Amino acid sequence: MKPSIPKGTRDFGPQEMAKRNYIFDTIKQVYQLYGFQQIETPAMETLGTLMGKYGEEGDKLLFKVLNSGDFLSKVTDDELRERNSLHLAAQLCEKGLRYDLTVPFARYVVMHREELQLPFKRYQMQPVWRADRPQKGRYREFWQFDGDIVGSDSLLNEVELMRIVDTVFSRFGVRVQIKINNRKILSGIAEVIGAADKIVDITVAIDKLDKIGLDNVNAELRDDGLTEEQIAKLQPIITLEGTNDEKLDTIAQVLAASETGMRGVEETRAILSPLTSHL
Repeated sequence: MKPSIPKGTRDFGPQEMAKRNYIFDTIKQVYQLYGFQQIETPAMETLGTLMGKYGEEGDKLLFKVLNSGDFLSKVTDDELRERNSLHLAAQLCEKGLRYDLTVPFARYVVMHREELQLPFKRYQMQPVWRADRPQKGRYREFWQFDGDIVGSDSLLNEVELMRIVDTVFSRFGVRVQIKINNRKILSGIAEVIGAADKIVDITVAIDKLDKIGLDNVNAELRDDGLTEEQIAKLQPIITLEGTNDEKLDTIAQVLAASETGMRGVEETRAILSPLTSHL
């Protein structure tokens, strides 16, 4: 039989690798230009590190690795007959392939805290794995490029990260639109419409606006349990138009009663101001 590779994975020939290496090298050069240091973490992490960090759906997409040796030795016949996959996985697997680079980095910082000089600016370029359904543009094995700064809460860090993204794509000669968000604004939105417990549902639905359109977003919000009054209050946010300043003015009007939300608006203004002059 002709050999094959697992679904959702790819081979890369010499020509593709030359292009990929050009991209990788360019990104590395830009990270280093801004003073970031490279680290790498193992392909596998303990499930104790990975589980519970990505939500219930994310946990299902973790590739779990069977324990070495006789991995069935500690499993009873009754447990096998129950066919409880989550329980069996806990018995049979202690490790999993990394789902992203963020959780491994958090683990790295905790383990190496005494060795790090803060603020620590790190970049990481490695493959990650997700047990997702393969489809066009979505693979089970793919690369991520992460840059993070720990040990400082200055908003200038956010400005620097956006400049890195802009510099990378400028070197590639590619025009892109960079989008940023602020968790405080999202919390403020949920607060002012009286649905603080629905913040995840609200943000997930709004995030689909470009894909499914306004009517379907509102329908999803109804399915998530929001009232018509709450959905109506969201409309100025969902249908934002104009310049960044005009959009922030609209958001500020909606969030005027939320201290958290207004703090998010001011932080976003502080980030956009130097970026506007830079770009």
